[in-house]
Formats: sequence, structure tokens, C-alpha cells
Amino acid sequence: MMKPWRILVAMAGLMGAAGVALAAKAAHDPDASRLATASTMLLFHACALLGTIALAERGVVHRRIGLITAIGFVLGAALFAGDLLMRQFTGDRLFPFAAPIGGSLQIASWLALAVCALWPRRA
Repeated sequence: MMKPWRILVAMAGLMGAAGVALAAKAAHDPDASRLATASTMLLFHACALLGTIALAERGVVHRRIGLITAIGFVLGAALFAGDLLMRQFTGDRLFPFAAPIGGSLQIASWLALAVCALWPRRA
């Protein structure tokens, strides 16, 4: 496994841990809708990240597009969840349109995964 993939696996672990921690915090906070949403996005996309890495490493999907997809999952989740967390804990945004940009990046990554599954592999 190449170094970029290992870094992405580590990022998936961090996203999963953060997602569980946020879910625990949300369970004890009366106003926790943002925390619950951030937790869900981090947990789902940590799993998507691991799946994308596994598929790309095995050659099931196009490797380069798979790498771009995996990076998109990380950046999209970070922007989306990061903006929700900033609003929850400080009342401010990460930056204007951070959550929509992150969400759009996640959607684009899912579409890229579909493309790289259909893209022919080089022999």
C-alpha cells in the first residue's frame, strides 16, 4: 500500500473516532442537532473512505480517480462537519459557504466513485 493510501486510512480512523465522540456528546447535549449531523457525516464518510481505498487498491475501480475520490471524501467531511462544529461551539461559521462546499464535495466524490467503477482499467 502506497503512502497516500496509508495517510487516508489514518484519516478514516480519525474521522471515525471524531464521529463516535460527537455522537456521545450529542447524546448528552439538549441542543445537539448539529453535533448529530456532523457525527453522521464523519462516520458514513469514514466508511466510504475505507471502501474506496480497498476498491482502488484491489484494482476494482480506477486507481487515480479512486485516490481523488478518497481525498474528496476527507476534505468534504472536514468542511461540512467543521462548519457545523464551529457553529455549535462558537456561533460563527468556519467561512462563508463551508458546509455547502463540503457537502457538494461529498456528492461529487460519490459521483466520482461511480465514474471510477465504470472507467476501464489499464492492463
